[in-house]
Amino acid sequence: MTPVVAVWQAESAWRRLGDYLALTKPRVVAMVLVTTAVGFHLGSVGSPLFLRLLYTLAGTALAAAGTLALNQYMERDVDARMERTRHRPLPEGRVHPGEALGLGCALLVAGVALLALAVEPLAAVVTAAIAIIYLLLYTPLKRVSSLCSLVGAIPGALPPVAGWAAARGTLGPEPWILFAIMFLWQIPHTLAIGRLYRDDYARAGIRVLPVVDRDGRTTGLQAVTNCLALLPVALLPTVVGLAGAAYFLVALVLGLAFLWSAVGAAAPPTPGGSSSRRSSISRSFSPPWPSTSSPHDDFAGRDRAWRLVAPVRSQCDGWRGRRDRLSCTWGPVHRAHHR
Repeated sequence: MTPVVAVWQAESAWRRLGDYLALTKPRVVAMVLVTTAVGFHLGSVGSPLFLRLLYTLAGTALAAAGTLALNQYMERDVDARMERTRHRPLPEGRVHPGEALGLGCALLVAGVALLALAVEPLAAVVTAAIAIIYLLLYTPLKRVSSLCSLVGAIPGALPPVAGWAAARGTLGPEPWILFAIMFLWQIPHTLAIGRLYRDDYARAGIRVLPVVDRDGRTTGLQAVTNCLALLPVALLPTVVGLAGAAYFLVALVLGLAFLWSAVGAAAPPTPGGSSSRRSSISRSFSPPWPSTSSPHDDFAGRDRAWRLVAPVRSQCDGWRGRRDRLSCTWGPVHRAHHR
C-alpha cells in the first residue's frame, strides 16, 4: 500500500466517523447530560456517588445519541427539503439509512440496558419513555399538528427527572418542578425557532405553530402565556429548598426579562421608543451566536425580540449565516443554578 493510499484511507475513515458522530447530534446530547446531571445532583442524599453518576451519564449519552440518530433516520426525507438540514449525512447520502437505523437502535438499547443494570431501573424506564415519546409521538406529529411542540417539550423536560431517579430511586414532587421549568421554557423557545425558520419548516411540511399561524397572533399569545407560567414555577426550587436566595433573584430578574421580550414580540410593532427598548434588551442578553433569519421575514420589525425569546442553540445545529445574534435569557439561569 502506497503512502498516498494509506493517507486517503485514513482520511476517509475519519470522515466516516465524523458522519456517524453527526447522526448523534453531540451538542444536543451534551445539553441532555447537563440537565440529567442537575437532576442527579439535586436528587442525591449527601455527596453524589461519582461512579453512579458516571454510569448515569454514560447510559444517558448512549440512549440520547441513539434516539437522535433514529430521529434523523425517520426524518431524512424532511431534512433533505430544509435548507438548514439538507447537508446532514443522510440527506447527502454519506451514510446509508440502514447504517443509521442500526447505529441508533444499538446505542439506544445499550444506553437503556446500562441504566437498568448498573444504575437504577426507574431511571431506565424514564429514559425509555423519553425515546418512545420523542420517536413515536413527537416526530410523526410534526407533519400533522401544531401541537407537536407541546408533545416534544415532554421528552425535552424529562432528563432531570431521569437524573433524579438515578440518584434516589424514587420520584417525589421535586423532580417534577424541574420538569415543569424545562417544559414551560421550551415552548417559547421552540416557537421562536419556528418563527426564525418558518419558510424552511413550511417547505418541509412541518406544521409548527408559526407555520400555520401566519399573522403570528396565536404564536405571540402562546409565548407570553408560557413565559407568565414559567415565572412563578422557576422560583419554586427556592421555595422547596432545592436552591438558595441567589438563584431566586437571578431567576426572577431573567424571568421578567424573558416575559418582557415575549410581550414585545407579541405586540404590534410601533415606531420609536418600544422598538429601541427591545433592541437594548436584545443586546444585553445576546452572546455572539450566528443565526440565519430570512431577509424576507414579514416579522422583521420584531426580529430582535424574537431572538431574545430563543435562548438555546443546542436544538438548532447547522445554523449558518452572519446575521444578527440569537439572544439568551432563561437557558443560562436554568443551567447555572443547577450546576
